[in-house]
Amino acid sequence: MKKFYFVALLSLTCFLAHAKDITNEKLEDTMLFGDVRSGAEHIPFATVMVKGTTMGTAADVTGHYKLVGIPEGKQQVVVSAVGFQSRSYELSFKIGEAVTLLAELETDDIGLEQVVVSADRSEKSRREASTIVSTISPKLFESTQSVTLSEGLSFTPGLRMENNCQNCGFTQVRMNGLEGPYSQILINSRPVFSGLAGVYGLELIPANMIDRVEVVRGGGSALFGSNAIAGTINLITKEPVQDIYSINSSISVIGNNGDTDFNLSMNGSIVSEDYRSGMSFYGFKRQRDPYDANGDGFSEMSTIENGTFGASFFKRMGLRSKVNLDYFFINESRRGGSDFDVPNHEADISEAVDHEINSVNLTFDQFMRDHDKLSFFAAMQHVDRGSYYGAEQDLSAYGHTKDLAYSLGSQYHRDIDQFLFSPSELVMGLEMSSDDLTDQKLGYLDIETMEHVGTTTITDQSVKTFGFFAQNEWVTEKWRLSFGFRMEHYAITDQADSNGDISGNVFSPRASALFNLTERVQLRSSFAKGYRAPQIFDEDLHIETSGARQVIHENDPDLEQENSHSATFSIDISQTFGRWQTQLLAEGFYTALENPFTNQYGTADENGQVIYTRTNAEDGAKVQGVNLEFNASPGIRWMLQSGFTVQQSKFETPQEFHERRFFRTPNSYGYLALSYSPTASFKASVTGNYTGKMLVPYFGNTLSNPEEGQLNEVDPFFDLGLKVNQEFELSGDLSLQLYAGVKNLFDAYQDDFDYGIDRDPGYIYGPLSPRTIYFGIKLGNIF
Repeated sequence: MKKFYFVALLSLTCFLAHAKDITNEKLEDTMLFGDVRSGAEHIPFATVMVKGTTMGTAADVTGHYKLVGIPEGKQQVVVSAVGFQSRSYELSFKIGEAVTLLAELETDDIGLEQVVVSADRSEKSRREASTIVSTISPKLFESTQSVTLSEGLSFTPGLRMENNCQNCGFTQVRMNGLEGPYSQILINSRPVFSGLAGVYGLELIPANMIDRVEVVRGGGSALFGSNAIAGTINLITKEPVQDIYSINSSISVIGNNGDTDFNLSMNGSIVSEDYRSGMSFYGFKRQRDPYDANGDGFSEMSTIENGTFGASFFKRMGLRSKVNLDYFFINESRRGGSDFDVPNHEADISEAVDHEINSVNLTFDQFMRDHDKLSFFAAMQHVDRGSYYGAEQDLSAYGHTKDLAYSLGSQYHRDIDQFLFSPSELVMGLEMSSDDLTDQKLGYLDIETMEHVGTTTITDQSVKTFGFFAQNEWVTEKWRLSFGFRMEHYAITDQADSNGDISGNVFSPRASALFNLTERVQLRSSFAKGYRAPQIFDEDLHIETSGARQVIHENDPDLEQENSHSATFSIDISQTFGRWQTQLLAEGFYTALENPFTNQYGTADENGQVIYTRTNAEDGAKVQGVNLEFNASPGIRWMLQSGFTVQQSKFETPQEFHERRFFRTPNSYGYLALSYSPTASFKASVTGNYTGKMLVPYFGNTLSNPEEGQLNEVDPFFDLGLKVNQEFELSGDLSLQLYAGVKNLFDAYQDDFDYGIDRDPGYIYGPLSPRTIYFGIKLGNIF
């Protein structure tokens, strides 16, 4: 294995050695100026970049721009703006002469030409990507009144958010019928979103820090490593583009009890006049009351107090180099159960956690040759969590968990004029990641014996991976053919576990193809292998607690690596009918799991503790189905986004309850988002989520033998939301927006929650919240 990485490093070095760069970094006496329009309308804050360099600028509020110091000779100038198709112009620059460019952009209301980075770890238009990349924009977060990431993820084909605990609100996202740990969560393309952060992390991240979310369904381990079996979810944070500021405040009333959810957020950015440096920043404050749906004194939604601050900086070091630094800090406390006015250990039930998360990402980009790019990156996330998972005044239920995850590496992207039979694009790189987790049960005073019990280390795990990845994409007029692989070595050690260390070498290939059948019809197919290492996952760091039982997840000592084989095929039709832009996507997916992880339910001991042991199913499992997506818009006034999934997830042989079907996985689910703007200042939105029937285990106190439990098939749900907002221009650079709306209008909320201290808190399904009415106000210079 060491020999392989030596060869990989040598290959990367050879490519760099042949990548000649422009050595002259002196700013030339050249100038580009003009404006950016679409028809008769100017486009404010459009971006103007010189391809193959870090030079660029942004248009002002009137759509005019100026850029100086462009290298002499022929250059590709790329003009782009949100909601419009990017356009490239080839211009010639001479010293002492000014060039005028009056750029004209066509509308792209449904985002067909949006630039994405998650398809192959480099920037390209969605239509040029050989794998389907779905995006969630800030506009969709706004239309759905999603204050956190978790609330907006269900508005993407194949994705569904769910709550797995009445007490603390442990959530996860399922992709293509596979549970949360099968998806790789990335932050700015870096795998530092650890298992500990993943327990509550999707509800910790505020929506106002996100520029967009990119979703790639299907195996992605070839480029992104372990856990990318179902796909990848890449959170792209906001970057400074122009001078903007905004502040947003809202209050929500949850259900019929008068419980409230208060949110305050702010965003801003500053960019230098020469566009060589800039900074953006964001902040978020949230306070949510607990919500008790059935009046039994135990919450179905936890309290939340969240404070977040983050910033992004960039500095252009020369004509062809750039440094980016991103940082955010999250301080969040949540508590569910009962008796919220007393300490945790005095409550009948309390599940409480306090998070402090620090995350930083540093990237250096250097352009070489014409459009090649070399990147070095380092990312880190540190999570410090205090916890209490206990019932009936348990002093022994306090815990403390620390996690440090980091990723280091380099990546090189090269455009090759001719490789074998056509031009191609090569991306290759080295990446090392580490995740060090320590989980402790804190010491306490045993009241019965009056003796102090010391602190116990439950887990002291270290997961380290070393990977080399490479992918080449051949480009012709009709075809894009991609072949890539990732060679990875992982090593897992746990000082608190006597079962020994685990290590393995994994080869993950990937192949994909894009065929332009016509100008408007694209066919795509892909195949990929993936894996999950037998490590600790997010659900292992959550303890489901009631007065009757306490559920703890553990790995079987003989747990083996899980492997996957994934295939997708899709047809993507984009058509214009007069003023209407439409897109119809049909995507079939198939995943076969070898040695899939499954749970074996244990029986309660004398203290009510139940062990769920993660083992390997003997005969594998299969997940297959179809994602449908339809988007349409006749212009800026109307926008329709919709998606629906029909799928089936089954083990080859029966598992718990003698059932082959995956639990908590409906065979059908979908979403709808419709917005209408009759004027530039008014907008109305209708959104909805459908969840079909599914199987949910129940171990509640209404059963004659709760320990045996039963498997319930629950009814489908449809969650409908409405929102209206009106904007008022107060001055040339200040606007006011008022908005109001309702989530879950028909209160399609679960009506059979378990009752009392002995309830089953894991018996929860359906929409994340009951009917919720909200009002808000927003001030700023751009919305």
